[in-house]
Amino acid sequence: MQSQTRRLFYRTILSTIGSIIGFGLAIPSGLYLLVNGKARQKGLFVQAAKLSELEVGKPLKVIFERTRVDGWRTSQQKDTAWVVLREINDAVAYSPQCTHLGCAYHWDMARNEFVCPCHESVFSLNGEVKKGPAPRPLDRYVTRVQGDYLMIGSEIRKSLPTR
Repeated sequence: MQSQTRRLFYRTILSTIGSIIGFGLAIPSGLYLLVNGKARQKGLFVQAAKLSELEVGKPLKVIFERTRVDGWRTSQQKDTAWVVLREINDAVAYSPQCTHLGCAYHWDMARNEFVCPCHESVFSLNGEVKKGPAPRPLDRYVTRVQGDYLMIGSEIRKSLPTR
């Protein structure tokens, strides 16, 4: 009878210790997954350009600063976009990477088109592929106009291939 009582005692002690360790690991893990230490930055807009400084139909490379949240670490990061004012209070912001292999493209004023020098992709003013290996139009940032400023969101809308 005494050996069964001792066995029961050890089983109870080991089960209790295992439960304490399990809860000790589960509570921080659950808090990490369910309660974020900082507010999520997804979908927030930042000022990118003043509309009065843009010309209709003339692209402008804009460098803007946004706050990046990575877990509990917050940092400032500079980002770039090509902004085209289509008409007053209507602008589009293109991601600065070519849709072929992610190279940086530039605006060729003489040709009136965006050109990727690495693989010779060519894009029109509205981001459509004119020539080259690029499989789809330029990707765009989510934008909105607020007062006299163009606001750029954190998300990039992937363009669908044209056929």
